[in-house]
Amino acid sequence: MPELPEVETVARDLRASNLPDATITGVEVRWARTVATPSVERFRDELVSRRVLDVKRRGKYLVLPLDDGRTLLVHLRMTGRLTFASPDAPHHPHERLILELDHNRHLRFLDQRKFGRWYLLEDPNLILGTLGPEPFDPTLDAATFARRLRAHRRQIKPLLLDQRFLAGMGNIYADEALWEAGLHPQRRSHTLTDEEASRLLAAIRRVLKRGIENAGTTLGPGESNFYSVGGRRGRNQDALRVFRRTGQPCPRCGHPIQRLVVGQRGTHICPQCQPPE
Repeated sequence: MPELPEVETVARDLRASNLPDATITGVEVRWARTVATPSVERFRDELVSRRVLDVKRRGKYLVLPLDDGRTLLVHLRMTGRLTFASPDAPHHPHERLILELDHNRHLRFLDQRKFGRWYLLEDPNLILGTLGPEPFDPTLDAATFARRLRAHRRQIKPLLLDQRFLAGMGNIYADEALWEAGLHPQRRSHTLTDEEASRLLAAIRRVLKRGIENAGTTLGPGESNFYSVGGRRGRNQDALRVFRRTGQPCPRCGHPIQRLVVGQRGTHICPQCQPPE
């Protein structure tokens, strides 16, 4: 599933491709459940003639403010991706939704697993308001982060993956941040010291910043992997320290990386650098 760096990469690529200021001239919905709200008919009719003002990101959502005050939200989920095409370009079998734009362009949404969702909303806070703070929010200092951790008694990794706790984190970057911070994913959040909480927040920001600078993580050649606009692959897979490196030596101590299941998610750790307590 695309995580914060991947969604941020897509948002930046859409801005660079001049989606802001584009006018929607038509909408084709090829998989009805791609549209979460409103009805497919209203979604089609009410988007026509709307102008996209900007492309932003909140957590794992793409946020497209429109010229009538409403907002289009896009959640890529596991396999969603966007590409621009000319109207006469061949269609891909996994295209689920197409925005026809002025200047003879299509924005096509491909989604192999059909989990991606689009929302047209008067008030985007109905969805975005449930999200926790952004990891780079300047008001999220180390003391605030430590208090938020201690307000729960959960294992650290599942808590980090909870979008109500911290928006945008996912499996890849949680594993990488916990390794960087030297913390075991099964530690209970309320047991972290101030120093450990500060170390974890700094590690989260480091791995996310690196992921953004590398245009996201593309783990393999298959269609279900992450691709940004126009099929651009990420480069961050070459910078991963533990994620999917089972059996390989830890870059810090040389001990073999192990794979665990934590909160029903595959999890990668160095048992030497990330002791249970």
